Amino acid sequence: IPGQKVVLITGCSSGIGLRIAVMLAKDEQKRYHVIATMRDLKRKDKLVEAAGDAYGKTLSLAVLDVCSDESVKQCIDGIKDRHVDILINNAGIGLVGPLESIPIEEMKKVFETNFFGVIRMIKEVMPDMKKRRGGHIIVVSSVMGLQGVVFNDVYAASKFAMEGFCESLAVQLLKFNVTLSMIEPGPVHTEFEAKMIQDVRQKEVSTVHCVTLGPSLCLKSTCIICEFCTKKVIEASSPRFRNMTNPWYTPIVALKYADETGGLSVHAFYHMLFNLGPLMHISMTAMKYLTCGCLRSRTISPT
Repeated sequence: IPGQKVVLITGCSSGIGLRIAVMLAKDEQKRYHVIATMRDLKRKDKLVEAAGDAYGKTLSLAVLDVCSDESVKQCIDGIKDRHVDILINNAGIGLVGPLESIPIEEMKKVFETNFFGVIRMIKEVMPDMKKRRGGHIIVVSSVMGLQGVVFNDVYAASKFAMEGFCESLAVQLLKFNVTLSMIEPGPVHTEFEAKMIQDVRQKEVSTVHCVTLGPSLCLKSTCIICEFCTKKVIEASSPRFRNMTNPWYTPIVALKYADETGGLSVHAFYHMLFNLGPLMHISMTAMKYLTCGCLRSRTISPT
């Protein structure tokens, strides 16, 4: 359809990717044609059901493995004129547990998907966007790319790498009128999170007290993130570079930027997680009201 933007989304078999794909495909003004991708189309049922009448009209499916150069190229080659207006890099895997219990090969898999997978996608669509002098690249990162979280060391490292990569690339892309935006969700209740929890339960952690941030810091639904992505990022006339979706994490990240030595956030995390226990929720509430404006006033943007 003339004037319709082509949106390519990775990791659409469940969670955030599925929700964003359906939300854009069901846009009342039919402004988007969504190409929802996943490694295995046998997992398409949930997406097709959620898309309803939009499937086959404003939403189509494609096989894509972001860990394969050949798969990425084949997917883009299958799009008319290789034209992608909006690329949403959502595919990712998690890894939770004490460092000593995680094989190096598992760590490499995380980086292969979360870091190099995004780079593969961007490399494949960026030349055409530069030629057209237009396009929007969106990377679903994580608050753990801004502040590391205990027992998420490798996952956080992959997201930190992505944040640094995007900071550098965003400046270059401005020269070609191509926008790069990052979405930084906190934990959400999805299959992604459930699998991470199941994986850590299967690890040998008998010598380590395994704690997590707990349900008080989780968003109950991916819908909030998807609406945020649509309204604040995709439809914005001047999209922000960084977009945190969970206000609970604003004070956590603000602590980091408030102290250049880094000691404040490290010790605050330690006390909240290991000493405060049940008082953690109360502490976070207090921190939220005290520091909620700090981070926003120091938002990093290439513009």
